[in-house]
Amino acid sequence: MVAQASQAYGPDARRAVAANERAKATNEENAMNEISLATQRYVHPDWFTARVFNPTVAGLTRIGLSVYGSRILAVRGRTSGAWRATPVNPLPLDGERYLVAPRGVAQWVRNIRASGEGELRVGGRREPIRVVELPDEEKPAVLRAYLRRWKWEIGAFFQGVGPDALEADLRRIAPDYPVFRVVRAVPDGSHDAR
Repeated sequence: MVAQASQAYGPDARRAVAANERAKATNEENAMNEISLATQRYVHPDWFTARVFNPTVAGLTRIGLSVYGSRILAVRGRTSGAWRATPVNPLPLDGERYLVAPRGVAQWVRNIRASGEGELRVGGRREPIRVVELPDEEKPAVLRAYLRRWKWEIGAFFQGVGPDALEADLRRIAPDYPVFRVVRAVPDGSHDAR
């Protein structure tokens, strides 16, 4: 098509056709990304959670009162670069810490996947972190421990699966719940497994 345009109409037409083909390819790629995002699970917070519960927990955590281990996770936006903050419940388990997304692929998940780093904040303390996302086969033990600790708060998001569920049930739901192992950043820019 580009060769035909250049023969019939010259270099300007060839550039226009090439640009059009690039735009078409980009639009097709964007459509595929939208389809894959549309199939990813996300549970939107209800009015009470969005307007009362999360702001209360975030406010208490910001002033230094951690609610049952809560932290503010701050991550740079993947397109804006601006800091985005949300309350999270880091899970300590077997000497590691994990971040679990009980609502699924939330904006903080997309941002931390893009950057691989952020900060855990409580009061005036800021802990720079890096994260590694767990593959689905490594999630069941973390999901079980997370449900044991916070079922009262997040159990409704786990499709009827609780901390005493069969391993097969936890494996079945694992793809719907992003889980990240926290890797503490150290000053020289490398990272530490703690």
